[in-house]
Amino acid sequence: MSGAAPKPARRGGLLRSTSIFSAMTLLSRIAGFARDALQSRIFGSSAAMDAFVIAYRIPNYLRRIFAEGSMQMAFVPVLNEIRERGDDAALKEFVDRMAGALFSVVFVVSGIGMLAAPVIAGLFAPGSVDEPEKFGLIVEMLRITFPYLLFISMMALVASVLNSFGKFALPAVTPVLHNLVMIAAMLWLAPRFDEPAKALAWGVLIAGILQLLVLWPALGRLGIRPTFKPGFGHPDVRRVAKLMVPTLFSSSVAQLNLLVGTMFASVLVTGSQTWLYLSDRLVEFPLGLFGVAIGTVILPHLSRRHAAADADGYSAALDWGLRLALLAGVPAALGLLLLAEPLTSVVYQGGKFTPHDTRMAAISLSAMSIGIPAFMLSKVLSPAFYARQDTRTPMRAAIYTVVANVLMTIAFTLPLWLNDIDGAHGGIALATGLAGIFNAWLLWRYLRRDGLLRPQPSWGKHLLRIALSCAAMAAVVLAISQWVGDWTAIASPWHRVGWLLATVAAGAGTYGVALIALGLRPRDLRH
Repeated sequence: MSGAAPKPARRGGLLRSTSIFSAMTLLSRIAGFARDALQSRIFGSSAAMDAFVIAYRIPNYLRRIFAEGSMQMAFVPVLNEIRERGDDAALKEFVDRMAGALFSVVFVVSGIGMLAAPVIAGLFAPGSVDEPEKFGLIVEMLRITFPYLLFISMMALVASVLNSFGKFALPAVTPVLHNLVMIAAMLWLAPRFDEPAKALAWGVLIAGILQLLVLWPALGRLGIRPTFKPGFGHPDVRRVAKLMVPTLFSSSVAQLNLLVGTMFASVLVTGSQTWLYLSDRLVEFPLGLFGVAIGTVILPHLSRRHAAADADGYSAALDWGLRLALLAGVPAALGLLLLAEPLTSVVYQGGKFTPHDTRMAAISLSAMSIGIPAFMLSKVLSPAFYARQDTRTPMRAAIYTVVANVLMTIAFTLPLWLNDIDGAHGGIALATGLAGIFNAWLLWRYLRRDGLLRPQPSWGKHLLRIALSCAAMAAVVLAISQWVGDWTAIASPWHRVGWLLATVAAGAGTYGVALIALGLRPRDLRH
């Protein structure tokens, strides 16, 4: 460990770290596609699958608070500030105390969640209260998935420390374990249960335990494997707690909006939660591959630049992250919008997942995909505040965003539901996407107002390149899609896969060639 002042970032250093994180994440996403494909074919859009989605989303939202979201955003800047002091003993003591405090809090929260499962189920799935069998299944699954929160939170603490030391590969690849365990649960555990969907809940818990076990030894190699000491009175732990409180909403606004959507979906037709969940899984692919990668890599860098009082380096890194997020996010959103039905048919259709399910999931995927660039931008914009230990500003944006999401969900969904129109869940997805755009705009506006973001030259040229390249990509994708026709009518799944891969390759290739033709060079992507 070294407490020396941070050296200037090597040319391309952030891009290199982001590429490593993205490559490891790609492995996880591929395994995730295999998991989702198997899950949809085995369980379809049944009431049991809806029950699992609800039981998984609630602790998963809390995971964003105690793991990847709120805790991480508050913990990393304080950790890097202590590193700047050069006191290794103080750093080790802080990690020990933080681990003890986090474990204690999450242990209590998990216990309360298990005991209060019926109350929680009634609150977040009001439409299931009158369905005793489904409601009972939600409660039972909640009691299985809540302990997952404890293990995944400790895993996230370990990952945050590793990321702060520039170790991105192992934390990024461990989610592969989650998907592999879920696949094993479906194939091996599910046939042994009276209700096979219960195996999914057990898979979530086992996956959380294994991820922690894999990452834990890595801290030993850094010499800071934590011992769990009660740390509530430690001044730096108290600083983290103080910073965390405002981030409870802001760091997980997208997940909170999805949770709001889950509540509304519980009163819609059976399958609505499943269709929304599967759509979100496809949206998470580009978001995890690029948005989360950029945000994870940029947070420690921004916190070091702020600690070193390097305002120019701070603004330049932020500008780099925004450019890269748009470069990846805009074509990703356009691709998912244009290929919503082909994607859902290839990944999910088969077994108990019917062509009707494919069309319903495609509706919500199309609506939600418009928010992808904004979701990615928020992954860059939020760390800009947390690196400065400013948690109140993003909290304010998050509160406004959640209110806007609820109002839009009611406005879009209620008329469709009252008139018994198929695809009412699409209103929930559209509200989620638009709320994401609103949140990113608010964060950008606050940064510009405070003078923290000073755009570098040639932004107009950068946006024009993206727009023209996306237009070329869209023309190619639409031409191929029109040639194929109705994707759900293609009987052979392998033919659907072949056509989809060809379409994606042609679209991505066209986008890349167009960018190069318009003057983009690798040096333009380096920080």
